[in-house]
Amino acid sequence: MNILFIMYDQLRFDYLSCAGHPHLQTPNFDLVAARGMRFTNTYVQSPVCGPSRMSFYTGRYSSSHGAQWNGFPLRVGEVTLGDHLRDNGMACWLLGKTHMKADAKGMARLGLAPDSVIGARQADCGFDAWTRDDGLWGSGPDGSYDQKRSPYNEYLKSQGYDGDNPWADYANAGVDENGDMASGWMFQNADKPANIREQDSETPWLTSETIRFIEQAEGDWCAHVSFIKPHWPYIVPAPYHNLYGQQDILPPVRHEAELDNPHPVLGAYQETRVAEAFQQDEVRNKVIPAYMGLIKQCDDQLGRLLDYLEDTGRMDDTMIVLTSDHGDYLGDHWLGEKDFFHEAAVKIPLIVYDPRAVADATRGTTCDALVEAIDLSATFIEAAGGTVPGHIVEGRSLMPWLHGQTPDDWREVVISEYDFSVTPRCAALGLDARDARIFMVFDGRWKLIHFEGGFRPMLFDLEIDPNEFTDLGADPAHADQIDRLYGHLTHWGLRMAQRVTMSDADIAAARGRSLRRGIMPFLVDGSEVPPELTEKYRGRARQLFTDEPVAEELSHDV
Repeated sequence: MNILFIMYDQLRFDYLSCAGHPHLQTPNFDLVAARGMRFTNTYVQSPVCGPSRMSFYTGRYSSSHGAQWNGFPLRVGEVTLGDHLRDNGMACWLLGKTHMKADAKGMARLGLAPDSVIGARQADCGFDAWTRDDGLWGSGPDGSYDQKRSPYNEYLKSQGYDGDNPWADYANAGVDENGDMASGWMFQNADKPANIREQDSETPWLTSETIRFIEQAEGDWCAHVSFIKPHWPYIVPAPYHNLYGQQDILPPVRHEAELDNPHPVLGAYQETRVAEAFQQDEVRNKVIPAYMGLIKQCDDQLGRLLDYLEDTGRMDDTMIVLTSDHGDYLGDHWLGEKDFFHEAAVKIPLIVYDPRAVADATRGTTCDALVEAIDLSATFIEAAGGTVPGHIVEGRSLMPWLHGQTPDDWREVVISEYDFSVTPRCAALGLDARDARIFMVFDGRWKLIHFEGGFRPMLFDLEIDPNEFTDLGADPAHADQIDRLYGHLTHWGLRMAQRVTMSDADIAAARGRSLRRGIMPFLVDGSEVPPELTEKYRGRARQLFTDEPVAEELSHDV
């Protein structure tokens, strides 16, 4: 079986018709859900691109792998999905985005050449790169945001788009009434069509690359197809730019009470530039229809890919996974972007289609178990025929759920973390970099958000307050729930996370190994151990080099 691991960037869990969106129709996402299982309570391990993706790719919490913000390198030697799958005979390829920065210093220290096979895999988060394009090709007075080459820009140039950066000039810009460039960086331009032929825009381009990859693929493979959209810049080519209007925009999930003496950290995020922009109706009225158009284009291109798989017979031997690296606030809770722990940001869509007959009983069903993004690594290892190395991978395989089984010991809570030390909020709150950390613990009803740096926690009861409007963290009446969830956080914090070079089986096999290899300290007379262990230390002395008196028989023999 092959694995088609598709990730959409910044796709909200509730912006699919199969998840209940009343206006946005996504028939191809729905088709995969009808043939597979949709997991309705899936949470990322960090609500920001880089650390979330590194958790997907390592199967480990962000504090375990250490790449806790965008641009923080994933340390050299971290075991990744590609390593696990190759150990089980499955190739692992990247198409699109990773948002991973290589540990160049670590590679240099170990003498790993970037152009070697091992060096390239280290630089591409363990994948073999078919076409890596991280999708943000901004440029400014200090140079370019991304120093790597852009296969997508190269493609655009080959199609006749001029300039050094057609990604910015055409794919993510419209044209205003004066004929000037209307950059997608400005929200005011989100209602304009991108100045590009639709078939040349980012999502169709990567879909074509995926088909081209599958056409030549041999053996068992996992292809991580990672689309940059519907991530900002919020601009989409015709005809998708005006498929939706203000009548299709859902009211923001926010309440005036959230602005009344908010928690200091939440208050700091409500004052960011993106939050203040999305607090304006005119911004939401332009951006959200474009965001919906981007998702509709993603769905159409998914349909194109599904048609190809059907036509070539690959639907019968390819597991399909549809998910996202985090959500998008879009003005909910007076916020924009992600970076916090309301459902809009930390909860993601997850749909899994397993083509094998063993999954027939669960087709078209949903699963409301608490799932973490790190579970996909474990699932893929098992799908490849391997055994999940529990001393490395911290997630749990979803195969039991997919195959109609209910594990007895499934998790009670999900955990997510956020290190915001590099952001302006750290300085604004007067925090030391080591204290700019947030942790979320959620048990399906109660959500605790813990802040380092001396702040009180936040607490939400999603059973009676599903919109997360009322922060109960300062209410003494809920101290028992806070204590209980802190107990879960403490248990999680005490987990065995760094003993990655020795499995439990290795440790069990090592018990007594030294004894059986002749290291036997602390014996009184040797009777404490089986005779076979002391056999090499018993018997007559073969030569005598001591002045100590010995038995007459021994002296005579010598």
